[in-house]
Amino acid sequence: MYEQTLYKIIEPVRQNTILRLNKSKKWKYGYDKETDIVVISKTGQIGEIYDIQGLKVALPKAPKEVYSNDKKKWQRFEYPKELSKLKTIFDWRDYPEEQKEQWYDYIDEEFNRRDQGFWFNNGGEPTYITGSHYMYLQWSKIDVGAPDFREANRLFFIFWEACKADARCYGMCYLKNRRSGFSFMSSAETVHLATLSSDSRFGILSKSGADAKKMFTDKVVPISINYPFFFKPIQDGMDRPKSELAYRVPASKLTRRKIASKEKAEELVGLDTTIDWKNTGDNSYDGEKLDLLIHDESGKWEKPDNILNNWRVTKTCLRLGSRIVGKCMMGSTSNALDKGGDNYKKIYHDSDVTKRNRNGQTKSGLYALFIPMEWNFEGFIDEYGRPVFTTPERDVYGPDGELIDIGVIDHWENEVDGLKDDQDALNEFYRQFPRTEEHAFRDETKNSLFNLTKIYEQIDYNEGNRNSSVVTTGSFQWVNGVKDTQVVFTPDPNGRFKVSWVPDRNLQNRVILKNGIKYPGNEHIGAFGCDSYDISGTVDGRGSNGSLHGLTKFSMESAPANTFFLEYIARPQTAEIFFEDVLMACVFYGMPILAENNKPRLLYHFKRRGYRGFSMNRPDKVWNKLSTTEKEIGGMPNSSEDIKQAHAAAIEMYINDHVGLLNDGTYGTMYFNETLNDWAKFNINSRTKHDASISSGLAVMACNRNLYKPVADKKVNKLNISIARYRNDGYTSSIIE
Repeated sequence: MYEQTLYKIIEPVRQNTILRLNKSKKWKYGYDKETDIVVISKTGQIGEIYDIQGLKVALPKAPKEVYSNDKKKWQRFEYPKELSKLKTIFDWRDYPEEQKEQWYDYIDEEFNRRDQGFWFNNGGEPTYITGSHYMYLQWSKIDVGAPDFREANRLFFIFWEACKADARCYGMCYLKNRRSGFSFMSSAETVHLATLSSDSRFGILSKSGADAKKMFTDKVVPISINYPFFFKPIQDGMDRPKSELAYRVPASKLTRRKIASKEKAEELVGLDTTIDWKNTGDNSYDGEKLDLLIHDESGKWEKPDNILNNWRVTKTCLRLGSRIVGKCMMGSTSNALDKGGDNYKKIYHDSDVTKRNRNGQTKSGLYALFIPMEWNFEGFIDEYGRPVFTTPERDVYGPDGELIDIGVIDHWENEVDGLKDDQDALNEFYRQFPRTEEHAFRDETKNSLFNLTKIYEQIDYNEGNRNSSVVTTGSFQWVNGVKDTQVVFTPDPNGRFKVSWVPDRNLQNRVILKNGIKYPGNEHIGAFGCDSYDISGTVDGRGSNGSLHGLTKFSMESAPANTFFLEYIARPQTAEIFFEDVLMACVFYGMPILAENNKPRLLYHFKRRGYRGFSMNRPDKVWNKLSTTEKEIGGMPNSSEDIKQAHAAAIEMYINDHVGLLNDGTYGTMYFNETLNDWAKFNINSRTKHDASISSGLAVMACNRNLYKPVADKKVNKLNISIARYRNDGYTSSIIE
């Protein structure tokens, strides 16, 4: 049974508090620090609170009477014919005064809906849309005419309204599926805000200058032209401009006749607001103050253009000092990683609303939103704008009256099954119509060293398995803070460790003491691999992470066989914290560790604390062939070509045998998607960025150390086997020389 996870209705605030503040209408539009919610209501009252991918948004309180039409669904309101004849505010001025009176209430109501949003009966349920969404549905013209109401777009605009309301936020980073309407919605929002703002500038960027221009001329300008006269400011220049849409008073030509007649010129008031577009480049809009920046197709910027560099520049266009004065609406599907997708992926992950600095901002300043394809796939939206997730048991019809007889999930899975034999085509389909973030950032298969089919099979399985039920995030600690005693594991959402298996109590903290040196007691169960680092900080602040992986062998103990059970990919504030984290993990599981010894501080840390017995010696050499340092601290240099090849072969062997769909019809038990993705991108000639691959490969080598044992040279001595012969003449035998 499909369960949506895009949003949920929560109750983070006591009902008594809501009722008390609603009564006095004390809720203010914006971020409420006391309750940690973003209020998008402008009435002083709130109703339901949505959690949309970690962002808590308080909607307005539903009115007692909600608008309803005969069909109980969204329908665009008909624009009165008399008013449709008026194209500009000048036509309204010439309109007879006695006829204006009948339209004042209508015009006021449109302004109220634009400002506060709109409630309507949708299939029997009171439904709220924001003012921006109302303007999109009611007054925007798109390629098919009037937009349909969709529940996915309703949640998009609610999330966007929260981004606008939250003073800590620079805007949104929207990871979308193809044909979801982002270009039209962002164009509609540009016109909506521009026609309300004075002395402001609105900008558009896309994957190329031609695309930005096309968005401006084919979407923004037609939407502006289609606005009713009471929303349309005075416009300067051409009706259909190609580069700039200017809402300002046109210059008036002074003639000799006007001067001679001393005729008093009429004072017109304009907004002095412009909408324009720029060619794509790292420094586009550098140094300019913007109220809104539209970043369309931001996941498709190819070299030499870099969306990361551009965002660092344009981010400063949206603030004055520490005060955010403008917003960015960024949205895109993702290209392959080496064609712009990787930079967009970094911005998206840096926009996680659950990870903030002490100023309350995400690393990018944006808020990330991902709407899975099943919410917004053409042909699977019913007449009420709701997605048809599963195959319906009764007749369901779309907005066009067409019967929907299959669910979007079944349809999507049928498409996937048909592309199983063409991985590049399948990955492109995933990127265009993603159901998970992993799908959206799928890479091409042609550059991968390992079997991407099996890696992605495992990732898909993990996503469907809801990884949170298998993997626990947490921390290791010494009991009572006393080092070198017992270690315990504590679940903690902010912890640096991810584990999928914890040994039984009788297997925990198995440490054997021999001649004053501590050895692991569970060496027969598994081992760790580690990619360490020596320096706490780096000049650019972008040093590689420390990485640790735990892997089991096949054993008779109560442990899953051939399973990666621990993943640690982090760079704590100091290297010493990392060293202690690794040591505690080894002690808790009672397993040895194979680490790189070209960064030896970790191994010296083990030796000083008496844990030299935990550090494995390199498996490819006998004791007598080890260097002095290798005898002292153990470890393995991971630099020679032979070791590189053996390391890559170890990962390849594990993937082929234990990842993805197995021969018996089951799936592998490798539950750590970050490591799987690192394997997918692994480059044997540029390994410094692949910390997870280094440590996981060392773990595989540690658990299969017998495969790397050196073969001793055998000296074969020839045996001198000769048969003596005798002469038997006479009474005695004599040997024949």
